[in-house]
Amino acid sequence: MASLKEVRNRIVSVNSTQQITKAMKMVSAAKLRRAQDSIFQMRPYAQKLGEMLATVSAGTETATESPFSRVRPVENVLFVVVTSDRGLAGAFNSNIIKATIERIRTQYAEQAGRGNVEILAIGKKGGEAMARRGFKVDTRYADVFTRLSFVAVKEVAEDIMNSFSQGRYDAVELVYNEFKNVATQIIRTEPFLPIASAQEDTTSTQASNVSYIFEPSEAQIVSELIPKTLKIQLYRAVLESNASEHGARMTAMDKATDNAQELLKELRLVYNRTRQAAITKEILEIVGGAEALSA
Repeated sequence: MASLKEVRNRIVSVNSTQQITKAMKMVSAAKLRRAQDSIFQMRPYAQKLGEMLATVSAGTETATESPFSRVRPVENVLFVVVTSDRGLAGAFNSNIIKATIERIRTQYAEQAGRGNVEILAIGKKGGEAMARRGFKVDTRYADVFTRLSFVAVKEVAEDIMNSFSQGRYDAVELVYNEFKNVATQIIRTEPFLPIASAQEDTTSTQASNVSYIFEPSEAQIVSELIPKTLKIQLYRAVLESNASEHGARMTAMDKATDNAQELLKELRLVYNRTRQAAITKEILEIVGGAEALSA
């Protein structure tokens, strides 16, 4: 049985840990509110922009002629893996890593075997984990969350788009957590480039029967909408991941606080039992000594 000092030290340690987890939960709750507001405002805009692109490009060759919709034999693949910079968020990061590896194993095993799969890390945890597994990792934009803004994400999107148009990559995919609620995050693996043909979309096919008058030209509208839509799509994924991270950390810290409380109850019970046993032992020794003297 542990000594009273050891149990007392453990109680102090767990109590300190509980205070830290409580503070982290409160910080994550405050950040989550701001992150939720950002993503709830972004979703309708991103959805409407996508619908607009589908409507404008339906029934025209302009979208299919874009360098971002050019379909090539897939030799080189880029995965944009969006994770967090810090841990203590439950399975938030590990789920993304598992989903990325599973996607590579099932869809791009041949390219991975030739070393033609590269990882662009947004968030430090994803880059570190994939590098340990032997993948080529680009960490130039791993610190995006420290300066999270559309300007910072726009820079990443433009770099990816330029690399694709120059033929460095034949396919680009996004892997991120979509925010549903505080306790639930949905893992999304989405194609980023090349963009899907507008004719493949049911909505756009129906819209193609409608005649529109374009000002300026249709080609100019589509050529401006496609890059903007791609940038918004990446920014939305980053915002979704940011909100999901705070939700996951808040949930994890709440569970950690509850676990610490349960552990404190057990340790206090052990402490009281150990203390009672020590007192009983001392009483028995005193009684035994008194009987020995009287004898």
